[in-house]
Amino acid sequence: MAQKRDYKKKMELNKLQKSEMGIVSDRFPSVSNMVIYMTYFHEAENPILMERTINIFPTSIADFNMACMIRGCDKGGFNLAPVISKLVKERKKSAKGDMTCKGKIENHSSRHAHISYRISINFRKKH
Repeated sequence: MAQKRDYKKKMELNKLQKSEMGIVSDRFPSVSNMVIYMTYFHEAENPILMERTINIFPTSIADFNMACMIRGCDKGGFNLAPVISKLVKERKKSAKGDMTCKGKIENHSSRHAHISYRISINFRKKH
């Protein structure tokens, strides 16, 4: 029962944090939409864990911190916010790169998970 209560508490906190981030149109008014393509990798015989496509609209929550998909990863994930902020500031339409999860897992190496990402941004037309 305590585990269920802790999970609910964690989900409520997560929801509150996301609502405080605001929406994309408030943080990046020049963006009409963006797409984030990600491939998650882990240490295994078949290293590709998952491929993911995320469509971001002006009404989307401006949360660009993607969770680590490895069970038990503590304080891990992939924060794409600095990459996206830089792209928007420089008005660049795309970028690609790699990130390693900084989280900790017992009995796993420090490179337990990483991603390759590609970000594509469409900007509103200037008047």
